[in-house]
Amino acid sequence: MTRRTVFRVAAAAIALLGAGVISGYLWLRSSLPQEDGGISLAGLDHAVQILRDNHGIPLIRAQSERDAYFALGFVHAQDRLWQMDFMRRVGAGRLAEIVGQPGLRTDRLMRTLGLYRLAEAELAGLDAGTRAAFEAYAAGVNAFLAKHEGAWPIEYYVLRTRPWEWRPADSLVWGRLMALRLSADFRSELLRARLLKTLTPSQIEDLWPNSPESARRAASLSGEALPALAAVRWDAIPQMPPPASASNSLAVSGAHSASGKPVLANDPHLALEAPDLWYLARIEAPGLTLAGGTVPGIPFMVLGHNAEVAWGFSSSEVDSQDLFIERVSDADPSRYVTPDGSLPFITRDEIIKVRGGADVVLKVRETRHGPVISDAVTGAADIPVPAGGNYVVALADAGLRPDDRTPDALYGIDHAKSVDDMTAALSHFDTPPQNIVYADKEGAIALYSVGRVPLRKRGVSLYPVPGWSGEYDWTGLIPFSELPHSLNPASGFLVTANNRWVGDDYPYPLAAYWPASYRARRIAEMFDDLAPLSPAEAAAMQLDTESVAARDLLPRLLAVPAHGAQGQAARKLLSDWDGDMRRDQSQPLIYSAWLLELGNQIVERKLGAAADSAQVADPMVLGHLLRDAPQWCDDPATAAIETCDDAIAASLDRALDRLSRKFGSDPGRWQWGAAHRARFHHAVLGNVPLLDALSEVEIATGGDDSTVNRGTFGAVDSGNPFVHIHGPGLRAVYDLSDLDGALFMIAPGESGNPLSPHYRDFAYPWREGQYLLLSGAGPSGSGTVPGFRQLTLTPEGR
Repeated sequence: MTRRTVFRVAAAAIALLGAGVISGYLWLRSSLPQEDGGISLAGLDHAVQILRDNHGIPLIRAQSERDAYFALGFVHAQDRLWQMDFMRRVGAGRLAEIVGQPGLRTDRLMRTLGLYRLAEAELAGLDAGTRAAFEAYAAGVNAFLAKHEGAWPIEYYVLRTRPWEWRPADSLVWGRLMALRLSADFRSELLRARLLKTLTPSQIEDLWPNSPESARRAASLSGEALPALAAVRWDAIPQMPPPASASNSLAVSGAHSASGKPVLANDPHLALEAPDLWYLARIEAPGLTLAGGTVPGIPFMVLGHNAEVAWGFSSSEVDSQDLFIERVSDADPSRYVTPDGSLPFITRDEIIKVRGGADVVLKVRETRHGPVISDAVTGAADIPVPAGGNYVVALADAGLRPDDRTPDALYGIDHAKSVDDMTAALSHFDTPPQNIVYADKEGAIALYSVGRVPLRKRGVSLYPVPGWSGEYDWTGLIPFSELPHSLNPASGFLVTANNRWVGDDYPYPLAAYWPASYRARRIAEMFDDLAPLSPAEAAAMQLDTESVAARDLLPRLLAVPAHGAQGQAARKLLSDWDGDMRRDQSQPLIYSAWLLELGNQIVERKLGAAADSAQVADPMVLGHLLRDAPQWCDDPATAAIETCDDAIAASLDRALDRLSRKFGSDPGRWQWGAAHRARFHHAVLGNVPLLDALSEVEIATGGDDSTVNRGTFGAVDSGNPFVHIHGPGLRAVYDLSDLDGALFMIAPGESGNPLSPHYRDFAYPWREGQYLLLSGAGPSGSGTVPGFRQLTLTPEGR
């Protein structure tokens, strides 16, 4: 074969490969939604218009509520089918079916908790209108599946699977998953139990300085409880990733607003993902107008407004879970010990299918407190059988009850016409515990802390507690009317940012630990400066990156002289700094690196194997240790006694050395945004070479964990501990004088399809503090959208 022939063959092969790539790309683009024309669908009663703006956000116009829910299911499936499918797989414990052995750990935990079984049982107990909404929504999803032509979303080809019929239980399991995702209590108890291997109880309390005295008293374990705590293999019990749940909500009365009507703002904080949890939509039907943040997979407006009322959610941080150490009967291992003698475990077998492997039979046991989560490690029923006793660990969780009526609450919220209607709807809100701020056009504002909160014989404990004695048992739930709430306060101002907002006179123990109040303090400061408040000023508050934590902690750090010219230059920069964590400044990077090194030096080295799970750079914890527990600063591995001043100086040296190696020797030229970048991770494609570049979204951001504009960072990248992984995926601002003028923004985009122009087009507007109107206008300052694309859904056969 001549050289010319070889060249021609190679060129032809390359051309064929290129043609194949182009053809494959064009085929995959057929997975994008049809946005205009018409589609006839079985299950519709009347024609529905779906109008999309130039960001792909739908306005649904239906002639009945049922058709509106049907259409929402249809458009969710158009844009977010894989996300919906993945969510129900997680909740049903069916990941291993498509990913093999790596999915087993999650599947075992989900099957042990029985989330999907609970979702199936839940439907029958809901009100008729709520059930009808779920059934109509499922019909809309299935209508899309039946009519779909062309490619499925790319994730289906990567994992070699296909979607199956949508059921109402698939929607209901979302609420169960969110309750688990937003509840930190059993994770915290598990972590503290692990820490008891290396720390004393007083040292552990130092790491949770905001624990109420009642929780410290309840943690005074004695008798068999202490050896049981020591005997259980806590490191083997499955633990989900830290919830890092948060959010900001505020409402001001008309007396403090520019319009004379209430202004409400809400920005829920969750893990940054691509696609994000939220999906913007506007829905219009006779007697129903809704706009705001929906969640693909469920039929309701979760955060937003209707024609009369606006509302927002934030995590209340109350304790709704307990880990109970159960003693297995010595005489009969099929029974466990209670105050009234032994009882048999309730048992069932779960069959988990595993791609590429044999089915796994998981033997699930339950006690009177809840499912035995220590069995979920391998599926065997004999995991924790250490010397000194035969113990298992059960999870008591107010979110694991079959009679959950939270869907009825969401339906009622969407239909509320006043603050009083909202309060009535919230009486059905069972899980997860939330602070809900709401306001109506008549001028009322309110805050209600909702959800099932257990009444305990000995209050809220910091640690897992013995189940055999009965002394830590739950005795009921706090009545709804006695949960913390406030209606039209004299101050005309309500704020909740996961802080404790009830006074010392509140009669019931609520939490084992309260997060710091930094964000709430900063919001109150800004309100004092900005009142009367306009929507633009409320939006500016959401974008604030000034750190109250830095203002509190820096004077102690800067009281220690710095070493060398670089240390003195860094110290001068911080001395002149106002605490604003702007992405274009060097001080936030120096400060954050200093805190991280200080936490590593005085906290992490004492934690042993549990260090990866602890928040070693929490400014509230570090401030407490430096001020009230200086013994933490001494390194027991050395003969010398180190002071906190020694630790502060040494940690700054190490921080500057690490930053210099990465960003150069001049601290004045460093920028926070070079290290602090919001990373929207795709759970599947983000782990596939080449496709990760298509699916991952990353952008430089400001803020940190304590700022109102949340910029929580975590060590997801071994080369950069400052990757921004958690923050406000949705922002919303409502003026009750003009609800059609409500402001919204999500990130990174409306679509869940990486091939869509709307997959990442909100990342920059979100970062820059732009907002959208859900009535046809684009990001603030960008002008008017020229028009909508219109898709008409019509009943099949008409």
